[in-house]
Amino acid sequence: METGTSVSNNSGSIRNDSYEAIKSGSWFNQFRNGCNPWMARYVYGLIFLIANLLAWAARDYGRGALRKVTKFKNCKGGENCLGTDGVLRVSLGCFLFYFVMFLSTLGTSKTHSSRDRWHSGWWFAKLIMWPALTIIPFLLPSSIIHLYGEIAHFGAGVFLLIQLISVISFIQWLNECYQSQKDAERCRVYVMLLATTSYTVCIVGVILMYIWYAPDSSCLLNIFFITWTLFLIQLMTSIALHPKVNAGYLTPALMGLYVVFICWCAIRSEPVGESCNRKAAASNRTDWLTIISFVVALLAMVIATFSTGIDSQCFQFKKDENDQEEEEEDGVPYGYGFFHFVFATGAMYFAMLLIGWNTHHPMKKWTIDVGWTSTWVRVVNEWLAVCVYIWMLVAPLILKSRRQTTSVT
Repeated sequence: METGTSVSNNSGSIRNDSYEAIKSGSWFNQFRNGCNPWMARYVYGLIFLIANLLAWAARDYGRGALRKVTKFKNCKGGENCLGTDGVLRVSLGCFLFYFVMFLSTLGTSKTHSSRDRWHSGWWFAKLIMWPALTIIPFLLPSSIIHLYGEIAHFGAGVFLLIQLISVISFIQWLNECYQSQKDAERCRVYVMLLATTSYTVCIVGVILMYIWYAPDSSCLLNIFFITWTLFLIQLMTSIALHPKVNAGYLTPALMGLYVVFICWCAIRSEPVGESCNRKAAASNRTDWLTIISFVVALLAMVIATFSTGIDSQCFQFKKDENDQEEEEEDGVPYGYGFFHFVFATGAMYFAMLLIGWNTHHPMKKWTIDVGWTSTWVRVVNEWLAVCVYIWMLVAPLILKSRRQTTSVT
């Protein structure tokens, strides 16, 4: 009996050692060693990229083929509705695939378990399941697809919320690394340099947005967006430098870069016909720059989904060091359920980008995330990011004061 137990323990330790070797190895080594969670995440990312390309092809080049499908004959809106329906159907198939994976891997905590093997392997079964789930939505009536389109608005909002929390958590983690006692003196110069560069880029970005998107005083909405962004940067800096908060210069500077980028994306999403958006009007024709911008935006969205999916730790509560050491011995490298949930909501998000957050909105070829709905989604996302960041700064102070009040009473 003891022999059998020792053999199983030895085999388990060998598997853990092999997993540790794969984890610490190169990117090529992770693929060469077959099915493992590090290789699997890249495969899931590739599947997600292919789904994005299929949705884009269905929107821009699939109208001729979609006309032959009898289910589309009663589609309201003519050709443009066909393109929108194609995007939503591909998105629904992608969502179903990752949602099935989410349900089947939720709660996985140990490597070499059955659910770990399902997540990291069984690729032949998945290569059958994924195309099947992609084809099924094309057999559904348009009413169901339109219902999914409405639900996808909420799912895409959840994705944006998860993404901004992940970005803010990364910024705070970077600041904590620089402020650690071991590296504080050595990194002080680098922190000041990075913060100064970030603030400089923010100021230059705001000036350029005034020049490009607010050429005269009649562009009141763009002037409001840009000016409010400048105010939010000042607000975040003031709160971060307050003596009771003392978060330093780095986090508000990096958050300033983030909100300036979101503001720029929001104004860029305004319809081409607007007189205040001269940059969009200048790129009205489809040229190589437009195509390259579309490809970069598509790849950026896939990379953002991938990086957010493997960042499940920012949504976990801190644990004791002993419990953390026990989990690290044979624990999963990232949350499988969370990973697939992010990709499922990401499937809804890329559908919203390709149709401009409006199921009745016609989209030009090689465009992504264009329309007034897209603009306001970006603007609200910017304001929400600032609110979440400020809450992360002041929440410890509020909780501390409440504890002190409770202890006194």
